[in-house]
Amino acid sequence: MEANVISCTTWVKKGVAASVPEKVELKPDELEKIIKETHAALENDSDDSDEEATNSKTQSTKSKEKSLISGIDEYNFKTYDDESGNMYCHIGNIASFDESGKDPLITNDEEDSDKEDDIIKADDNLVLFGHVEGDASILEVFVYNERESSFYCHHDILLPSFPLCIEWLNYDPTTPKPSNLCAIGNMTPIIEVWDLDLIDCLEPAYKLGCKPNKKKNKKRIGHKDAVLDVSWNHNYTHVLASGSVDQTVLLWDLENGKPVNKLGPFDEKVQTLKWHPQETHQLLIGCADGLVKLFDCMNEVPITSWKASGEVERVLWNHYDENYCIVSTDNGYIEYFDVRKQEPLWQIKGHEKEVTGLSLSTSCRGLLVSCSNDGVIKIWDIDQTEPTLIWEQMSNLGAIQCLAANPDNGFIFTVGGDNKEHNFKVLDLMEIPTVRERFVKRVASKSSEEFRREETMDVTEDMGNMEIENSSNTIKKEN
Repeated sequence: MEANVISCTTWVKKGVAASVPEKVELKPDELEKIIKETHAALENDSDDSDEEATNSKTQSTKSKEKSLISGIDEYNFKTYDDESGNMYCHIGNIASFDESGKDPLITNDEEDSDKEDDIIKADDNLVLFGHVEGDASILEVFVYNERESSFYCHHDILLPSFPLCIEWLNYDPTTPKPSNLCAIGNMTPIIEVWDLDLIDCLEPAYKLGCKPNKKKNKKRIGHKDAVLDVSWNHNYTHVLASGSVDQTVLLWDLENGKPVNKLGPFDEKVQTLKWHPQETHQLLIGCADGLVKLFDCMNEVPITSWKASGEVERVLWNHYDENYCIVSTDNGYIEYFDVRKQEPLWQIKGHEKEVTGLSLSTSCRGLLVSCSNDGVIKIWDIDQTEPTLIWEQMSNLGAIQCLAANPDNGFIFTVGGDNKEHNFKVLDLMEIPTVRERFVKRVASKSSEEFRREETMDVTEDMGNMEIENSSNTIKKEN
């Protein structure tokens, strides 16, 4: 059976995306350059496995020679392994353009009836999906507009490998301005960062990591195996953390695209990580051996650690009270920790299988959504001593793989699964009466980030006023 699964998802805030994304139009020489670079990369990958294949190839050759002793070499097997490995096809000339930059072979000049859909409005959110369909891995960029109740695929990007995790970020080392990018970890050790404001692009904006190459005397940079999770530091915007199957966490300096710190090795693969919302050097790490660690990345030492009830699937900070974090496991448990204590405050058997999605509302305190490979979505109230299950439903998404909260509306979430017929949906919790009645009065008029920003501004203003008053008093005294 061919796969058709949404493996990861995230949102982009309103007003971030370019209103008219730029379309990439390649000239023949640019296309040929990309083809050559891709061909070289494929050859490098082939070189990496050459040594491993040498012994089996030698044995295969001997076997063929034996079989030819008594017969005629009808298919020219003797020279089969001597053929050139150059499979490069000169297809650059397939694309042809006139002086205006248009392809003369295309004669249909009709306006695209969906051209209006290309425009991204100020009140549009983008929703990003890592989608695997058959042999194709795709980043799909959807537009969601709550006011218009519209939701459609704006454009997509072909990816080189199965996407495992996705994170939005705005840091581009080539420009001082904030950008609209996303980092994707996949089944390879290389992290790709794609520009979401470009349509029809064939290459990422930049990559983090590279494989070793003996011929070019290049050393490995970055991970040695698949990247399972990435987390962007909102306070130090040039820093990205990544966790891998190779049992390490790397801290990347996006300014130069190189890892500056390495945490580990741990005893098992690193499955999930999250930066603290305020403490810029603190990183929460969850591993497949059931250990959750809070690291001080400045000094590269663990601050504290806890033993969860199973393999850690997701870790999450409570952004309404940052002394607390939430952990989910592969055996269905959800656990709540106070970082100042050693034992969990509570733990519940929330699901029958891996809890693959764990997300707090961005505007409603205590509203937690969880989902699982068991196909069930659950809504909890955790703003109390013990969590209360408010609502649950078996979805039609198959085994659920991912979950993400809308940054502008705390009642809207995206969910993705592996049902071939229907594998994602936008979930509006305001349409569920029991949820609406429980939480509608609790909605924060402003996000915690906005409150912090205002508090900072108030403190700054107070300090400014104090300086003015002190200056006035000093002047009076001198007079």
